[in-house]
Amino acid sequence: MQNILQGLRIVEGSAFIAAPMCGTTLGQLGADVIRFDQLGGGLDFKRWPVTENNNSIYWAEMNKGKRSICVNLRSEEGRELVVELITAPGENAGIFSTNLPAKGWLSYESLSKRREDLIQHEIIGNRDGKTALDYTVNAKVGFPYLTGPSDSREPVNHVLPAWDIATAYHAAVNILAADRYRIKNGKGQRIQLALADVALSAVSNLGLIGEVLINEEERERHGNYLYGALGRDFETKDQERVMIIAVSPKQWKNLLVATDLESSVAELEHKLQLDFAKEGDRFHARVELAELLERWIGQKTLKELTPVFDNSGICWDKYQTVGQLVKNDPDCSTDNPIFSEITHPGIGSYPVCSGPAYFSAETRQNPGAGPLLGQNTDEVLSDILGLSSGHIGKLHDEGIVG
Repeated sequence: MQNILQGLRIVEGSAFIAAPMCGTTLGQLGADVIRFDQLGGGLDFKRWPVTENNNSIYWAEMNKGKRSICVNLRSEEGRELVVELITAPGENAGIFSTNLPAKGWLSYESLSKRREDLIQHEIIGNRDGKTALDYTVNAKVGFPYLTGPSDSREPVNHVLPAWDIATAYHAAVNILAADRYRIKNGKGQRIQLALADVALSAVSNLGLIGEVLINEEERERHGNYLYGALGRDFETKDQERVMIIAVSPKQWKNLLVATDLESSVAELEHKLQLDFAKEGDRFHARVELAELLERWIGQKTLKELTPVFDNSGICWDKYQTVGQLVKNDPDCSTDNPIFSEITHPGIGSYPVCSGPAYFSAETRQNPGAGPLLGQNTDEVLSDILGLSSGHIGKLHDEGIVG
């Protein structure tokens, strides 16, 4: 955590990945993110992975450093408390981030009547309001037919929720952009961001639309080969696997020198009448080049390869499981300054990331732990809404807050 956004307050009503991760991203930059949930927890309160006691590791991580309040959202009084919190005064407040249905009492039309300069960011599935999740969006934009073995005709889903993650980061940028606009112009606004549109924008930015319409061709599957350059996985003598990529001229040259394949590659280049200085020509000859690399790498153990590759400026890394990453890789430990040993209540202690960026003007601080559900209800009602301890106690007694 770094206090770049210290003083900025965001109220979050969220579930699952994109919207909570947006809040986590802003919180790791120092914003005060207050998440409200229904009494007993929202839709993602017990989302996997969970501990043996059914406490959600996911929920703790996705809400680390946030403040948590619990409110009976089915009651008029509970809803009014949330509305007051969202629209509370202050030049660094009045920001609401959500992927919940923004209708009725949570609609921008309703909330902006209470605070005219409100910034409300809404994540939705499709632009027409139809529901969508990461896997359905991924199916829509074609990537499952580009993923997997080249001889397969079946769609292959990837396990990384890429569109949720991308949407989270888009949302964080959108909120900061809207806040800057409000500072300059004094006006709030409603921002809608569709998960499907984030994916479609990536399809456009990566050139896939132009490839189909201008070149009149559809990209085929290439298995583990990198499209448009040289890159693939290779097996070592001791049955480990490594990923090697040569995109830039320097990476290509370093790879040839390190593997002592300069003369063999030159012969192949002449035979195929290609220019391997061009990454596209390396892609055209990917199978033949891979065969040369396979033979050389297959004669070396991972232990033998590691110093050669590391000292030669080769772009590579070994394949490992998540368990191997967590248990054996110093980059995923407190040796890496982005991690600190944190205790999540009800879960336990382990390295937790405080955010990947380094800001030279701020000192990195430990990330906050994931809050207990409703841990901060009383302090938020007191500090922001100015309620007395007696009033707060009455709300607890009546089941309005928890």
